[in-house]
Amino acid sequence: MAETEGSKSQRWKRLFRRRRRDVVELGQQADQQIERLLLRRFDRLLTVKRFVLFWVLLFVLLIVVTVIQTRALLPYYQSLQPIAGGAYSEGVVGKFTNANPIYAASAVDRAISRLVFSSLLKYDNNNNLTGDLAAEWSQGPAQTHYSVKLKKAVKWHDGQPLSADDVVFTYQTIKNIQAQSPLYNSWKDINVSKVDETTVSFDLPSALSSFPYTMTNGILPQHLLKQIPAAELRSALFNIEPVGSGPFKWKFFEALGTPGKNLEQRISLVAYGDYHSGKPKLDGLSVIAFFDEQQAVSAFKKKQINGLSGVEVVPPELAKDKSVQLYATPLTTAVMAFFKTSSPPLNDVNVRKALVAGVQRSQFITNNNHASKLVDSPLLRGQLGHDGTVVQLPYDQAKANQLLDDAGWVRGAGGYRAKGGQALQFKLRSQNTHQYTTAAQILQQAWTKLGVKVDIQYHDGDELQGSVIASHDYDILLYGINIGVDPDVFAYWHSSQASITSASHLNLSEYKSAAADQALEGGRSRSDPNLRVIKYKPFLAAWVADAPALALYQPNFIYISRGQIFGYERKSLNTPSDRYFNVNEWMIRQSRQNL
Repeated sequence: MAETEGSKSQRWKRLFRRRRRDVVELGQQADQQIERLLLRRFDRLLTVKRFVLFWVLLFVLLIVVTVIQTRALLPYYQSLQPIAGGAYSEGVVGKFTNANPIYAASAVDRAISRLVFSSLLKYDNNNNLTGDLAAEWSQGPAQTHYSVKLKKAVKWHDGQPLSADDVVFTYQTIKNIQAQSPLYNSWKDINVSKVDETTVSFDLPSALSSFPYTMTNGILPQHLLKQIPAAELRSALFNIEPVGSGPFKWKFFEALGTPGKNLEQRISLVAYGDYHSGKPKLDGLSVIAFFDEQQAVSAFKKKQINGLSGVEVVPPELAKDKSVQLYATPLTTAVMAFFKTSSPPLNDVNVRKALVAGVQRSQFITNNNHASKLVDSPLLRGQLGHDGTVVQLPYDQAKANQLLDDAGWVRGAGGYRAKGGQALQFKLRSQNTHQYTTAAQILQQAWTKLGVKVDIQYHDGDELQGSVIASHDYDILLYGINIGVDPDVFAYWHSSQASITSASHLNLSEYKSAAADQALEGGRSRSDPNLRVIKYKPFLAAWVADAPALALYQPNFIYISRGQIFGYERKSLNTPSDRYFNVNEWMIRQSRQNL
Protein backbone atom coordinates (compact mmCIF):
# COMPACT_ATOMS: atom_id res chain seq x y z
CA MET A 1 0.00 0.00 0.00
CA ALA A 2 1.40 3.25 -1.05
CA GLU A 3 2.77 5.52 1.69
CA THR A 4 0.77 8.65 2.06
CA GLU A 5 2.24 12.12 2.21
CA GLY A 6 1.12 12.52 5.81
CA SER A 7 2.72 9.34 7.04
CA LYS A 8 5.95 10.16 5.25
CA SER A 9 6.07 13.54 6.99
CA GLN A 10 5.53 11.94 10.39
CA ARG A 11 8.35 9.47 9.77
CA TRP A 12 10.86 12.29 9.01
CA LYS A 13 9.83 14.16 12.10
CA ARG A 14 10.42 11.10 14.26
CA LEU A 15 13.81 10.58 12.63
CA PHE A 16 14.78 14.24 13.21
CA ARG A 17 13.76 14.07 16.87
CA ARG A 18 15.69 10.85 17.36
CA ARG A 19 18.84 12.26 15.77
CA ARG A 20 18.58 15.49 17.78
CA ARG A 21 18.24 13.37 20.89
CA ASP A 22 21.34 11.43 19.85
CA VAL A 23 23.25 14.66 19.35
CA VAL A 24 22.23 15.94 22.77
CA GLU A 25 23.24 12.65 24.34
CA LEU A 26 26.51 12.72 22.47
CA GLY A 27 27.17 16.31 23.68
CA GLN A 28 26.38 15.30 27.23
CA GLN A 29 28.74 12.36 26.92
CA ALA A 30 31.40 14.70 25.52
CA ASP A 31 30.91 17.10 28.42
CA GLN A 32 31.25 14.20 30.83
CA GLN A 33 34.42 13.06 29.10
CA ILE A 34 35.89 16.60 29.12
CA GLU A 35 35.13 16.93 32.82
CA ARG A 36 36.55 13.51 33.55
CA LEU A 37 39.62 13.70 31.32
CA LEU A 38 40.56 17.43 31.40
CA LEU A 39 39.04 19.45 34.19
CA ARG A 40 39.69 16.89 36.88
CA ARG A 41 43.28 16.51 35.63
CA PHE A 42 43.61 20.30 35.57
CA ASP A 43 43.00 20.27 39.29
CA ARG A 44 45.71 17.69 39.60
CA LEU A 45 47.99 19.93 37.44
CA LEU A 46 47.50 22.79 39.87
CA THR A 47 48.56 20.48 42.67
CA VAL A 48 51.64 19.48 40.64
CA LYS A 49 52.45 23.14 39.92
CA ARG A 50 52.34 23.98 43.62
CA PHE A 51 54.58 21.00 44.29
CA VAL A 52 57.08 22.07 41.63
CA LEU A 53 56.99 25.69 42.82
CA PHE A 54 57.70 24.56 46.38
CA TRP A 55 60.83 22.67 45.31
CA VAL A 56 62.01 25.54 43.08
CA LEU A 57 61.67 27.97 45.96
CA LEU A 58 63.47 25.53 48.26
CA PHE A 59 66.30 25.22 45.72
CA VAL A 60 66.60 29.01 45.40
CA LEU A 61 66.65 29.33 49.17
CA LEU A 62 69.44 26.78 49.39
CA ILE A 63 71.46 28.75 46.83
CA VAL A 64 70.94 32.02 48.75
CA VAL A 65 71.92 30.40 52.05
CA THR A 66 74.99 28.85 50.43
CA VAL A 67 76.08 32.21 48.99
CA ILE A 68 75.57 33.97 52.33
CA GLN A 69 77.44 31.25 54.18
CA THR A 70 80.28 31.29 51.65
CA ARG A 71 80.63 35.06 51.93
CA ALA A 72 80.57 34.80 55.71
CA LEU A 73 83.26 32.12 55.74
CA LEU A 74 85.35 33.72 52.96
CA PRO A 75 87.66 35.64 55.30
CA TYR A 76 88.56 32.38 57.03
CA TYR A 77 89.97 30.71 53.95
CA GLN A 78 90.58 33.64 51.56
CA SER A 79 92.00 37.11 51.97
CA LEU A 80 92.79 40.11 49.80
CA GLN A 81 96.31 39.77 48.46
CA PRO A 82 98.35 42.17 46.31
CA ILE A 83 98.70 41.18 42.67
CA ALA A 84 100.82 42.39 39.78
CA GLY A 85 99.57 44.81 37.15
CA GLY A 86 98.41 48.36 36.75
CA ALA A 87 100.11 51.70 36.18
CA TYR A 88 101.15 54.08 38.93
CA SER A 89 101.56 57.86 38.70
CA GLU A 90 103.57 59.90 41.18
CA GLY A 91 103.71 63.67 41.59
CA VAL A 92 106.98 65.43 42.49
CA VAL A 93 107.52 69.14 43.06
CA GLY A 94 110.30 70.43 40.83
CA LYS A 95 111.48 70.46 37.25
CA PHE A 96 112.85 67.73 35.03
CA THR A 97 116.05 68.64 33.17
CA ASN A 98 118.37 65.64 33.05
CA ALA A 99 118.02 61.90 33.69
CA ASN A 100 121.75 61.20 33.33
CA PRO A 101 122.89 59.86 36.74
CA ILE A 102 126.20 61.74 36.67
CA TYR A 103 124.28 65.05 36.39
CA ALA A 104 120.94 64.43 38.11
CA ALA A 105 120.59 66.97 40.92
CA SER A 106 116.93 67.92 41.41
CA ALA A 107 114.34 65.71 43.10
CA VAL A 108 112.71 64.95 39.74
CA ASP A 109 116.00 64.24 37.95
CA ARG A 110 117.13 61.88 40.70
CA ALA A 111 113.81 60.07 40.70
CA ILE A 112 113.95 59.38 36.96
CA SER A 113 117.63 58.47 37.12
CA ARG A 114 117.02 55.94 39.90
CA LEU A 115 114.11 54.34 38.04
CA VAL A 116 115.92 54.06 34.69
CA PHE A 117 119.51 53.30 35.74
CA SER A 118 121.12 50.68 37.96
CA SER A 119 124.09 51.31 40.25
CA LEU A 120 126.80 49.06 41.61
CA LEU A 121 125.39 49.30 45.14
CA LYS A 122 122.16 50.60 46.64
CA TYR A 123 120.49 50.89 50.05
CA ASP A 124 118.00 48.30 51.25
CA ASN A 125 114.91 48.94 53.38
CA ASN A 126 117.07 49.04 56.52
CA ASN A 127 119.41 51.56 54.87
CA ASN A 128 122.26 49.07 54.59
CA LEU A 129 124.35 48.74 51.44
CA THR A 130 123.40 45.85 49.19
CA GLY A 131 124.30 44.81 45.68
CA ASP A 132 122.48 46.18 42.65
CA LEU A 133 124.67 45.46 39.64
CA ALA A 134 127.30 44.11 42.02
CA ALA A 135 127.06 40.43 42.88
CA GLU A 136 129.78 40.94 45.53
CA TRP A 137 132.36 43.49 46.59
CA SER A 138 135.36 43.38 48.89
CA GLN A 139 138.21 45.43 50.34
CA GLY A 140 141.86 44.51 50.42
CA PRO A 141 144.37 43.24 50.83
CA ALA A 142 145.31 46.93 51.11
CA GLN A 143 142.74 49.25 52.71
CA THR A 144 142.99 51.42 49.62
CA HIS A 145 141.87 48.67 47.23
CA TYR A 146 138.33 47.55 46.45
CA SER A 147 137.05 44.98 43.99
CA VAL A 148 133.52 44.61 42.57
CA LYS A 149 132.21 41.51 40.81
CA LEU A 150 129.24 42.21 38.51
CA LYS A 151 126.13 40.09 38.13
CA LYS A 152 126.07 38.05 34.95
CA ALA A 153 123.71 38.42 32.00
CA VAL A 154 122.64 41.98 32.83
CA LYS A 155 121.32 43.82 29.77
CA TRP A 156 120.72 47.41 28.82
CA HIS A 157 117.22 48.42 27.78
CA ASP A 158 118.28 48.15 24.12
CA GLY A 159 119.30 44.51 24.63
CA GLN A 160 123.07 45.05 24.69
CA PRO A 161 125.05 43.31 27.48
CA LEU A 162 126.33 45.35 30.42
CA SER A 163 129.97 44.73 31.34
CA ALA A 164 132.95 46.05 33.28
CA ASP A 165 133.67 48.37 30.33
CA ASP A 166 130.50 50.32 31.12
CA VAL A 167 131.50 50.75 34.77
CA VAL A 168 135.00 51.97 33.87
CA PHE A 169 133.57 54.29 31.21
CA THR A 170 131.13 55.82 33.74
CA TYR A 171 133.81 56.71 36.29
CA GLN A 172 136.33 57.82 33.70
CA THR A 173 133.67 60.20 32.39
CA ILE A 174 133.00 61.53 35.89
CA LYS A 175 136.74 62.05 36.38
CA ASN A 176 136.96 64.04 33.14
CA ILE A 177 136.67 67.65 34.28
CA GLN A 178 135.25 68.62 30.87
CA ALA A 179 132.18 66.50 31.60
CA GLN A 180 131.37 68.89 34.48
CA SER A 181 129.82 66.26 36.70
CA PRO A 182 129.07 67.29 40.30
CA LEU A 183 130.53 63.90 41.29
CA TYR A 184 133.97 64.93 40.03
CA ASN A 185 135.53 65.75 43.42
CA SER A 186 134.54 62.38 44.88
CA TRP A 187 136.24 60.43 42.06
CA LYS A 188 139.04 62.55 40.62
CA ASP A 189 141.85 60.77 42.52
CA ILE A 190 140.48 57.22 42.33
CA ASN A 191 141.84 54.81 39.75
CA VAL A 192 139.16 52.59 38.19
CA SER A 193 140.24 49.66 36.02
CA LYS A 194 138.83 46.55 34.35
CA VAL A 195 140.08 43.18 35.58
CA ASP A 196 137.87 41.06 33.32
CA GLU A 197 134.42 41.30 31.73
CA THR A 198 132.65 41.16 35.10
CA THR A 199 135.26 42.51 37.54
CA VAL A 200 136.28 46.10 38.28
CA SER A 201 138.96 47.31 40.70
CA PHE A 202 139.13 50.63 42.54
CA ASP A 203 142.38 52.01 43.96
CA LEU A 204 142.23 54.99 46.31
CA PRO A 205 145.06 57.44 47.08
CA SER A 206 144.46 56.87 50.82
CA ALA A 207 142.23 54.77 53.02
CA LEU A 208 138.61 55.92 53.10
CA SER A 209 136.18 53.86 55.14
CA SER A 210 133.14 55.51 53.58
CA PHE A 211 134.19 54.72 49.99
CA PRO A 212 131.60 51.96 49.30
CA TYR A 213 128.83 54.52 49.85
CA THR A 214 130.05 56.47 46.82
CA MET A 215 129.31 53.53 44.50
CA THR A 216 125.57 54.24 44.49
CA ASN A 217 125.39 56.38 41.34
CA GLY A 218 123.92 55.02 38.11
CA ILE A 219 126.11 53.34 35.50
CA LEU A 220 126.14 54.62 31.89
CA PRO A 221 126.14 52.60 28.61
CA GLN A 222 129.51 52.99 26.90
CA HIS A 223 128.24 51.79 23.52
CA LEU A 224 125.81 54.75 23.28
CA LEU A 225 127.98 57.54 24.71
CA LYS A 226 131.61 56.80 23.87
CA GLN A 227 131.48 58.85 20.66
CA ILE A 228 130.15 61.97 22.41
CA PRO A 229 132.90 64.39 23.57
CA ALA A 230 132.88 64.84 27.35
CA ALA A 231 132.38 68.59 26.99
CA GLU A 232 129.14 67.96 25.04
CA LEU A 233 127.73 65.22 27.23
CA ARG A 234 125.75 67.50 29.54
CA SER A 235 123.61 68.67 26.59
CA ALA A 236 123.35 65.29 24.82
CA LEU A 237 119.93 64.03 23.67
CA PHE A 238 120.62 60.88 25.70
CA ASN A 239 119.93 62.84 28.91
CA ILE A 240 116.24 63.27 28.04
CA GLU A 241 115.86 59.98 26.16
CA PRO A 242 117.95 57.70 28.38
CA VAL A 243 118.75 54.03 27.98
CA GLY A 244 119.58 52.35 31.27
CA SER A 245 119.52 48.95 32.93
CA GLY A 246 117.09 49.78 35.75
CA PRO A 247 113.60 48.45 36.45
CA PHE A 248 111.80 50.84 34.08
CA LYS A 249 112.38 51.87 30.47
CA TRP A 250 111.89 55.34 29.05
CA LYS A 251 108.63 55.68 27.09
CA PHE A 252 107.92 59.36 26.42
CA PHE A 253 108.07 62.90 27.80
CA GLU A 254 105.51 65.67 27.48
CA ALA A 255 105.21 69.17 28.94
CA LEU A 256 101.90 70.90 29.60
CA GLY A 257 101.15 74.42 30.75
CA THR A 258 103.28 77.55 30.89
CA PRO A 259 106.88 77.46 32.17
CA GLY A 260 107.21 79.29 35.46
CA LYS A 261 103.47 79.29 36.18
CA ASN A 262 101.53 76.06 35.86
CA LEU A 263 104.05 73.82 34.13
CA GLU A 264 103.51 70.06 34.32
CA GLN A 265 106.07 67.63 32.95
CA ARG A 266 105.07 64.00 32.51
CA ILE A 267 107.73 61.32 32.20
CA SER A 268 106.19 57.97 31.31
CA LEU A 269 108.09 54.73 31.95
CA VAL A 270 107.24 51.07 31.27
CA ALA A 271 108.34 47.93 33.07
CA TYR A 272 111.58 46.39 31.80
CA GLY A 273 110.97 42.68 31.30
CA ASP A 274 114.64 41.68 31.48
CA TYR A 275 115.47 43.64 34.64
CA HIS A 276 118.16 41.71 36.49
CA SER A 277 116.18 41.64 39.78
CA GLY A 278 112.97 40.49 38.10
CA LYS A 279 110.37 42.22 35.97
CA PRO A 280 108.54 44.94 37.92
CA LYS A 281 105.09 44.04 39.22
CA LEU A 282 103.75 47.38 37.94
CA ASP A 283 103.11 47.61 34.21
CA GLY A 284 104.22 51.23 34.13
CA LEU A 285 105.18 54.19 36.29
CA SER A 286 104.80 57.88 35.48
CA VAL A 287 106.48 60.77 37.27
CA ILE A 288 104.73 64.13 36.95
CA ALA A 289 106.79 67.20 37.85
CA PHE A 290 104.76 70.13 39.20
CA PHE A 291 105.78 73.77 39.41
CA ASP A 292 104.89 74.07 43.10
CA GLU A 293 103.47 72.08 46.00
CA GLN A 294 100.02 73.67 45.77
CA GLN A 295 99.67 72.51 42.17
CA ALA A 296 100.80 69.00 43.09
CA VAL A 297 98.40 68.73 46.04
CA SER A 298 95.54 69.95 43.84
CA ALA A 299 96.27 67.20 41.29
CA PHE A 300 96.28 64.61 44.07
CA LYS A 301 92.94 65.83 45.41
CA LYS A 302 91.45 65.56 41.91
CA LYS A 303 92.79 61.98 41.70
CA GLN A 304 94.92 62.85 38.70
CA ILE A 305 97.90 61.14 40.36
CA ASN A 306 98.17 58.12 42.68
CA GLY A 307 101.01 59.34 44.89
CA LEU A 308 102.70 62.53 46.03
CA SER A 309 106.34 62.80 47.01
CA GLY A 310 108.05 65.08 49.48
CA VAL A 311 105.26 67.34 50.68
CA GLU A 312 106.19 69.17 53.88
CA VAL A 313 102.68 69.32 55.32
CA VAL A 314 99.81 66.99 54.49
CA PRO A 315 96.64 69.09 53.99
CA PRO A 316 94.09 68.46 56.78
CA GLU A 317 91.42 67.28 54.34
CA LEU A 318 93.80 64.63 53.00
CA ALA A 319 94.90 63.59 56.48
CA LYS A 320 91.23 62.84 57.29
CA ASP A 321 90.67 60.91 54.05
CA LYS A 322 90.69 57.20 54.95
CA SER A 323 91.70 56.26 51.41
CA VAL A 324 94.96 58.20 51.76
CA GLN A 325 98.01 56.33 53.02
CA LEU A 326 100.75 58.36 54.75
CA TYR A 327 104.37 57.18 54.85
CA ALA A 328 106.76 59.19 57.06
CA THR A 329 110.34 57.93 56.76
CA PRO A 330 113.30 59.39 58.72
CA LEU A 331 115.98 60.97 56.57
CA THR A 332 119.65 60.72 57.54
CA THR A 333 119.67 64.52 57.46
CA ALA A 334 120.35 67.04 60.21
CA VAL A 335 118.72 70.46 60.16
CA MET A 336 121.00 72.94 61.91
CA ALA A 337 121.53 76.65 62.41
CA PHE A 338 125.08 77.18 61.13
CA PHE A 339 126.98 80.07 62.73
CA LYS A 340 129.52 81.81 60.51
CA THR A 341 132.37 81.53 63.01
CA SER A 342 134.79 83.59 60.93
CA SER A 343 132.85 86.85 61.36
CA PRO A 344 132.16 88.91 64.52
CA PRO A 345 130.34 88.65 66.81
CA LEU A 346 129.89 84.92 66.00
CA ASN A 347 133.64 84.47 66.27
CA ASP A 348 133.07 84.66 70.04
CA VAL A 349 132.41 81.16 71.40
CA ASN A 350 130.37 82.53 74.32
CA VAL A 351 127.95 84.23 71.92
CA ARG A 352 127.55 80.97 70.01
CA LYS A 353 127.02 78.98 73.22
CA ALA A 354 124.41 81.50 74.36
CA LEU A 355 122.53 81.03 71.08
CA VAL A 356 122.62 77.26 71.60
CA ALA A 357 121.49 77.34 75.24
CA GLY A 358 118.76 79.87 74.53
CA VAL A 359 116.67 77.59 72.28
CA GLN A 360 114.23 74.98 73.55
CA ARG A 361 114.59 72.43 70.77
CA SER A 362 111.54 70.36 71.73
CA GLN A 363 109.48 73.03 69.98
CA PHE A 364 110.76 71.76 66.65
CA ILE A 365 109.00 68.47 67.27
CA THR A 366 105.73 69.89 68.60
CA ASN A 367 105.57 72.49 65.83
CA ASN A 368 106.48 70.09 63.03
CA ASN A 369 104.11 67.14 62.79
CA HIS A 370 106.53 65.16 60.67
CA ALA A 371 109.88 65.78 62.36
CA SER A 372 111.27 62.48 63.61
CA LYS A 373 114.01 63.06 66.19
CA LEU A 374 116.00 65.79 67.84
CA VAL A 375 119.65 66.13 66.87
CA ASP A 376 122.17 66.96 69.59
CA SER A 377 125.58 66.63 67.93
CA PRO A 378 127.19 66.58 64.46
CA LEU A 379 126.30 62.87 64.26
CA LEU A 380 122.79 61.40 64.32
CA ARG A 381 121.50 59.41 67.23
CA GLY A 382 122.11 55.72 66.65
CA GLN A 383 124.84 56.43 64.11
CA LEU A 384 128.29 54.88 64.49
CA GLY A 385 130.34 57.27 66.65
CA HIS A 386 127.43 59.10 68.26
CA ASP A 387 127.98 59.47 72.00
CA GLY A 388 125.06 60.44 74.21
CA THR A 389 127.45 61.82 76.83
CA VAL A 390 129.03 64.31 74.42
CA VAL A 391 126.21 66.55 73.21
CA GLN A 392 125.57 70.27 72.81
CA LEU A 393 124.39 72.50 75.67
CA PRO A 394 120.81 71.86 76.80
CA TYR A 395 118.18 74.58 76.99
CA ASP A 396 118.98 76.99 79.81
CA GLN A 397 117.81 80.55 79.30
CA ALA A 398 119.46 81.81 82.48
CA LYS A 399 122.79 80.40 81.40
CA ALA A 400 122.37 81.89 77.92
CA ASN A 401 121.75 85.36 79.38
CA GLN A 402 124.72 84.99 81.72
CA LEU A 403 127.02 84.06 78.82
CA LEU A 404 126.01 87.19 76.93
CA ASP A 405 126.40 89.33 80.03
CA ASP A 406 129.88 87.94 80.58
CA ALA A 407 130.75 88.63 76.94
CA GLY A 408 129.91 92.32 77.48
CA TRP A 409 126.63 92.47 75.58
CA VAL A 410 124.39 94.76 77.65
CA ARG A 411 120.62 95.13 77.32
CA GLY A 412 119.40 98.57 76.31
CA ALA A 413 116.12 100.35 76.91
CA GLY A 414 114.36 98.38 74.18
CA GLY A 415 115.57 95.06 75.56
CA TYR A 416 118.11 94.45 72.78
CA ARG A 417 121.80 94.01 73.57
CA ALA A 418 124.72 96.05 72.36
CA LYS A 419 128.45 96.42 73.05
CA GLY A 420 130.57 99.43 72.19
CA GLY A 421 127.74 100.97 70.24
CA GLN A 422 127.28 97.86 68.10
CA ALA A 423 123.94 96.05 68.27
CA LEU A 424 123.86 92.31 68.73
CA GLN A 425 122.05 91.37 65.54
CA PHE A 426 122.30 88.73 62.85
CA LYS A 427 120.94 88.04 59.40
CA LEU A 428 119.47 84.57 59.25
CA ARG A 429 118.94 83.00 55.82
CA SER A 430 116.82 79.99 54.98
CA GLN A 431 114.59 78.41 52.37
CA ASN A 432 111.05 79.62 51.79
CA THR A 433 109.20 76.46 52.77
CA HIS A 434 106.74 75.72 55.55
CA GLN A 435 109.22 73.64 57.51
CA TYR A 436 112.05 76.16 57.40
CA THR A 437 109.92 79.28 57.91
CA THR A 438 108.38 77.71 61.03
CA ALA A 439 111.82 76.77 62.36
CA ALA A 440 113.24 80.22 61.62
CA GLN A 441 110.42 81.89 63.53
CA ILE A 442 111.04 79.67 66.56
CA LEU A 443 114.72 80.67 66.53
CA GLN A 444 113.88 84.34 66.13
CA GLN A 445 111.47 84.28 69.08
CA ALA A 446 113.93 82.42 71.32
CA TRP A 447 116.87 84.71 70.52
CA THR A 448 114.75 87.84 70.81
CA LYS A 449 114.11 86.87 74.45
CA LEU A 450 117.90 86.96 74.92
CA GLY A 451 118.05 90.48 73.53
CA VAL A 452 119.34 89.42 70.11
CA LYS A 453 117.88 91.05 67.02
CA VAL A 454 117.40 88.59 64.15
CA ASP A 455 116.67 89.62 60.56
CA ILE A 456 115.19 86.70 58.60
CA GLN A 457 115.31 86.44 54.82
CA TYR A 458 113.84 83.54 52.90
CA HIS A 459 114.94 82.31 49.46
CA ASP A 460 113.74 79.74 46.97
CA GLY A 461 115.83 76.61 46.62
CA ASP A 462 117.83 77.66 43.57
CA GLU A 463 118.66 81.10 44.97
CA LEU A 464 119.67 79.67 48.34
CA GLN A 465 122.03 77.19 46.71
CA GLY A 466 123.36 79.32 43.88
CA SER A 467 123.78 82.63 45.69
CA VAL A 468 123.56 82.46 49.48
CA ILE A 469 125.30 79.15 50.19
CA ALA A 470 127.75 79.38 47.30
CA SER A 471 129.12 82.70 48.61
CA HIS A 472 128.44 82.04 52.35
CA ASP A 473 126.38 85.23 52.39
CA TYR A 474 124.81 84.95 55.85
CA ASP A 475 125.52 85.26 59.56
CA ILE A 476 123.38 82.25 60.41
CA LEU A 477 122.16 79.68 57.90
CA LEU A 478 119.19 77.44 58.72
CA TYR A 479 119.74 74.44 56.50
CA GLY A 480 119.67 70.63 56.33
CA ILE A 481 122.78 68.61 55.53
CA ASN A 482 122.69 65.02 54.36
CA ILE A 483 124.91 63.01 56.69
CA GLY A 484 124.10 59.56 55.35
CA VAL A 485 124.68 56.21 56.99
CA ASP A 486 128.43 56.54 57.46
CA PRO A 487 129.67 59.05 60.10
CA ASP A 488 132.23 60.60 57.75
CA VAL A 489 131.28 64.29 58.10
CA PHE A 490 134.66 65.54 56.87
CA ALA A 491 133.07 67.74 54.18
CA TYR A 492 130.97 69.65 56.74
CA TRP A 493 133.46 70.32 59.54
CA HIS A 494 137.07 69.97 58.33
CA SER A 495 139.07 73.20 58.06
CA SER A 496 140.03 72.45 54.46
CA GLN A 497 136.37 72.74 53.45
CA ALA A 498 135.75 76.13 55.12
CA SER A 499 136.64 78.34 52.18
CA ILE A 500 134.18 79.00 49.38
CA THR A 501 137.04 78.08 47.02
CA SER A 502 137.40 74.59 48.54
CA ALA A 503 136.30 71.46 46.71
CA SER A 504 132.87 71.28 48.36
CA HIS A 505 132.76 74.48 50.48
CA LEU A 506 130.23 72.60 52.63
CA ASN A 507 131.83 73.68 55.91
CA LEU A 508 128.96 76.12 56.26
CA SER A 509 130.10 77.39 59.67
CA GLU A 510 133.63 78.01 58.33
CA TYR A 511 134.67 76.04 61.40
CA LYS A 512 138.38 75.52 62.03
CA SER A 513 139.80 73.30 64.76
CA ALA A 514 143.07 71.37 64.73
CA ALA A 515 141.65 68.82 67.17
CA ALA A 516 138.55 68.32 65.08
CA ASP A 517 140.59 68.04 61.86
CA GLN A 518 142.83 65.34 63.30
CA ALA A 519 139.87 63.33 64.61
CA LEU A 520 137.98 63.60 61.33
CA GLU A 521 141.00 62.43 59.35
CA GLY A 522 141.59 59.52 61.71
CA GLY A 523 137.95 58.43 61.76
CA ARG A 524 137.56 58.27 58.00
CA SER A 525 140.78 56.32 57.42
CA ARG A 526 139.97 53.35 59.69
CA SER A 527 137.85 50.37 58.72
CA ASP A 528 137.44 48.88 62.23
CA PRO A 529 134.13 50.27 63.61
CA ASN A 530 135.34 50.22 67.22
CA LEU A 531 138.47 52.14 66.31
CA ARG A 532 136.44 54.68 64.36
CA VAL A 533 134.28 55.33 67.43
CA ILE A 534 137.42 56.08 69.43
CA LYS A 535 138.81 58.35 66.72
CA TYR A 536 135.61 60.40 66.41
CA LYS A 537 135.22 61.14 70.12
CA PRO A 538 137.74 64.06 70.18
CA PHE A 539 135.88 65.58 67.24
CA LEU A 540 132.59 65.44 69.14
CA ALA A 541 134.22 67.00 72.19
CA ALA A 542 135.74 69.83 70.13
CA TRP A 543 132.47 70.46 68.32
CA VAL A 544 130.47 70.70 71.56
CA ALA A 545 133.06 72.98 73.16
CA ASP A 546 133.28 75.30 70.14
CA ALA A 547 129.54 75.33 69.29
CA PRO A 548 129.94 76.12 65.56
CA ALA A 549 126.24 75.33 65.01
CA LEU A 550 122.99 74.61 66.78
CA ALA A 551 121.82 71.08 65.94
CA LEU A 552 118.01 70.97 65.74
CA TYR A 553 116.16 67.98 64.31
CA GLN A 554 116.17 65.08 61.90
CA PRO A 555 113.31 65.48 59.40
CA ASN A 556 111.10 62.86 57.81
CA PHE A 557 110.46 62.28 54.15
CA ILE A 558 106.71 62.47 53.60
CA TYR A 559 105.06 60.32 50.95
CA ILE A 560 101.32 59.94 50.47
CA SER A 561 99.36 57.66 48.19
CA ARG A 562 95.71 56.96 47.49
CA GLY A 563 95.49 53.41 48.73
CA GLN A 564 98.31 51.23 49.98
CA ILE A 565 101.50 50.63 48.01
CA PHE A 566 102.41 47.04 48.75
CA GLY A 567 106.17 46.65 49.05
CA TYR A 568 106.83 50.26 50.04
CA GLU A 569 108.63 49.62 53.32
CA ARG A 570 111.32 52.05 54.38
CA LYS A 571 112.86 52.43 57.83
CA SER A 572 115.29 55.17 56.84
CA LEU A 573 116.33 57.13 53.75
CA ASN A 574 119.50 58.93 52.77
CA THR A 575 117.87 60.72 49.84
CA PRO A 576 114.22 60.71 48.70
CA SER A 577 115.08 58.72 45.57
CA ASP A 578 116.22 55.82 47.79
CA ARG A 579 112.52 55.02 48.19
CA TYR A 580 112.80 53.17 44.87
CA PHE A 581 115.13 50.50 46.31
CA ASN A 582 112.58 47.75 45.59
CA VAL A 583 110.26 49.57 43.20
CA ASN A 584 110.16 46.43 41.07
CA GLU A 585 108.22 44.81 43.93
CA TRP A 586 105.63 47.58 44.33
CA MET A 587 101.99 46.55 43.79
CA ILE A 588 98.76 48.56 43.87
CA ARG A 589 96.11 45.96 42.96
CA GLN A 590 94.46 43.30 45.13
CA SER A 591 92.36 40.16 44.67
CA ARG A 592 91.07 37.43 46.96
CA GLN A 593 93.44 34.52 47.27
CA ASN A 594 93.25 31.21 49.18
CA LEU A 595 95.18 31.16 52.40
